[in-house]
Amino acid sequence: MTASMKLKVLLPYQVFAQIDGVTRIVAETAQGSFGLLPHRLDCVAVLEAGILTYQMGSDNEIYLAVDEGVLVKAGSEVLVSVRNAISGMSLGQLREAIEREFINIDEGEKQVRAVLARLESGFVRRFAEYHRG
Repeated sequence: MTASMKLKVLLPYQVFAQIDGVTRIVAETAQGSFGLLPHRLDCVAVLEAGILTYQMGSDNEIYLAVDEGVLVKAGSEVLVSVRNAISGMSLGQLREAIEREFINIDEGEKQVRAVLARLESGFVRRFAEYHRG
């Protein structure tokens, strides 16, 4: 009997996927791709937006597009917690979806953070003037 893992992909608002019998996982980090096999030591990794690949037995590889998040391997369980995930497309379509959906969201978040920083600094400046006056 071949050893296997349980893969669970969590989104902030739901369980995206729960798969038993996974024999291999490949994930992407800022340092590059790395693989997990059932007997690998427990680990934690920060994931980049990219393709998560898993395989069940000798079946074909299955691809998921995942946003930034965290992967935790503890024993035979692998938990992947990400902000967003997409499945059910070809590998090329998933790569395009990552670029379109996840990276553009990051740009929007940067713009929102810049606006919030300007609002906060304006508030602090006005509060300081009020406090002095």
